[in-house]
Amino acid sequence: MLDTQTRPLGQTGFTVGPIGFGAFKIGRNAKIKYPQPYDLPSDAEVADLLDGLIDLGIQHFDTAPAYGISEERIGNWLAGRDVPVLVSTKVGELFEDGESRYEFGADSIRRSVATSLRRLRRDVLDIVLIHTPHDDVRILKESPVVETLQSLKDAGDIRAIGLSGKTAAGAEMALAWADLLMVEFNPDDLSHADVIAKAGKQGLGVFVKKGLASGHLPPLGAIPFVLSQSGVSSLVVGGLNLQHMAENLRLATSALQGS
Repeated sequence: MLDTQTRPLGQTGFTVGPIGFGAFKIGRNAKIKYPQPYDLPSDAEVADLLDGLIDLGIQHFDTAPAYGISEERIGNWLAGRDVPVLVSTKVGELFEDGESRYEFGADSIRRSVATSLRRLRRDVLDIVLIHTPHDDVRILKESPVVETLQSLKDAGDIRAIGLSGKTAAGAEMALAWADLLMVEFNPDDLSHADVIAKAGKQGLGVFVKKGLASGHLPPLGAIPFVLSQSGVSSLVVGGLNLQHMAENLRLATSALQGS
């Protein structure tokens, strides 16, 4: 296990290493943005992958209802393990019958959280993020999703809430209520650089998604670049190859040790 240099995730009370695991590929391989197609792994292959990630020191798994059977697979794996895993999931986007759809009504959000609790086999969800399309500002203004998540957090169903949005304007709006943000950021997309810095100054945690541009950027340059940005807590990287994840973690650890 590498010395992963854990750090606080804002003021949530959680700590994270520099690399988290994006669990999209263990649950869905349809309507994807990755450059190469892939087969879904078997249950045994998923268990081996998640066990290997824990052995490496990667202890944050990011999932979502929109990731197909990802939540269920993580929950089944957790049922047979006693390991300190931080799990983030989402509300708002669903993937059923090969198609995505979005629902941000209060009843839908409550059903989604209840379903995630059941699938992940947990009494409390660590982190729930709002999973939005590109019109995230409209959704935050016009739907009851924020108030509903705040109510579920107050009720003890969720420990921390935030936004996994698309635009810098949406992320700016979330600074007023979120415990953390998940934003797109990489050498080819600097649109969230200012809001990442603001979030860090306000004490919010920041997960970066698409730091490798969905597999289109080489890790060697992209990972140190992302982690050098002031305010970034951790970079979430997806994949099915444990050796690639180990190399990603080595790059991240070396970058932080050299900073």
